Amino acid sequence: MSRLIVSEFVTLDGVMEAPGGEPSHPHSGWVFDHLSAEQEQYKLDETLEAESLLLGRTTYEGFAGAWPERGGDFADKMNAMPKYVVSMRLQDDELEWNNSTVLAGDLVEAVGELKARAGGPILVAGSARLVHALIEAGLVDELRLMIFPVAIGGGLRVFPDTQIKASFELADTRAFETGVVVHTYHAAG
Repeated sequence: MSRLIVSEFVTLDGVMEAPGGEPSHPHSGWVFDHLSAEQEQYKLDETLEAESLLLGRTTYEGFAGAWPERGGDFADKMNAMPKYVVSMRLQDDELEWNNSTVLAGDLVEAVGELKARAGGPILVAGSARLVHALIEAGLVDELRLMIFPVAIGGGLRVFPDTQIKASFELADTRAFETGVVVHTYHAAG
């Protein structure tokens, strides 16, 4: 059974939206003031460990517009690994990024089947609405929150605004010289 790992860039006030320059937020690109080579290595190691990506449509479209044109170890892995896209709008023939497939049908059932067959870790990045659904369904095995020392007031958040309780246990904490901290949690129970 594959582990489903949600890995997010997050502000101190819990926002995950527009960390890398996306046009959807007035404070887009908030990670850039707090990056280091050590953090880039952490993200590379995380990506190299993953066997596949699970993405929502919006994040998929952003990644598909950026990664195919890039080179290097990180880009090579992103471009080569299988990518599963949760979307009600897209069809397989519309996915131009290589090794991409629409994950169709009931989300809980489809992700359960993916976890049963994938082998290695399944990495989820960005994809706020998908992450909310995965948390609500209890499908997240590991949560990695890379918290940046900045507050931006509003935007999409990691956790859904629901009455559902999701319990996690702290598994690891890692601090970087930039003030960024990664908290890793495992699903409780």
